[in-house]
Amino acid sequence: MRNVRFGGPGGFIREVRLANTAVADEYPFALPVVRWLGGSGGLALPPGVTFLVGENGAGKSTLLEAIAVAAGFNPEGGSRNFRFATRASESSLGDHLVLRWGVTKPRTGFFLRAESYYNVASEIERLDSTPDGGPPLLTAYGGVSAHERSHGESFLDLVTHRFGPNGLYLLDEPEAALSVRGCMAVLARLAELADRGCQILVATHSPILLALPGATICEIADDGHLGRVDFDDALPVRLTRGFLSNPDRFLRHLFTED
Repeated sequence: MRNVRFGGPGGFIREVRLANTAVADEYPFALPVVRWLGGSGGLALPPGVTFLVGENGAGKSTLLEAIAVAAGFNPEGGSRNFRFATRASESSLGDHLVLRWGVTKPRTGFFLRAESYYNVASEIERLDSTPDGGPPLLTAYGGVSAHERSHGESFLDLVTHRFGPNGLYLLDEPEAALSVRGCMAVLARLAELADRGCQILVATHSPILLALPGATICEIADDGHLGRVDFDDALPVRLTRGFLSNPDRFLRHLFTED
């Protein structure tokens, strides 16, 4: 696959490690990937775009959410200025992560949780209805309320209008809102943002997003080991490619009774 060297430095978070305060036998510290993080000494994060992949339950979203919390973002999503709360569902892992920051700090940032973006949209509307004299927030999100757009349209508005240069962005399974064409649009936008000095961490199952040239793909194995893989070897790519090349073989296996 063609390799593109992104122009900006973007390495705001250099390393993620588990503090000694973690309780190993309790959730989420009993997750294999969290145990791996504690035993490995830490996870290095390069500049540009890093994808986290793995099966359901591997801990991708848990780890991404914890990194976001440790970096100062609201657990339900949004920018660092968002402090609303509806129903707390985040784990305590973020309180036990230590982030090693680079010399340069991000100019802006955002944490996207696909399942709670509705709450973020509601908070934007609430803040804009409060007469504090500040500029309206909605302008930075495309000028139209996310409640008046489809989930996919509102997410494309977010990455197009709200995400800017030299930013730190953490995205949890953004493809949940997107069509195939939408994924391609986001892929192009991620490349543009990385080239403008952003650091982006994405938990995903999308083989389309993983095709981003120059990105780093980290896969969580069944035993929790988190290692870099090439695009062709990434689990979502291998399974999707195998299914599309011979769906009958997969369907026979799925539908055959023992």
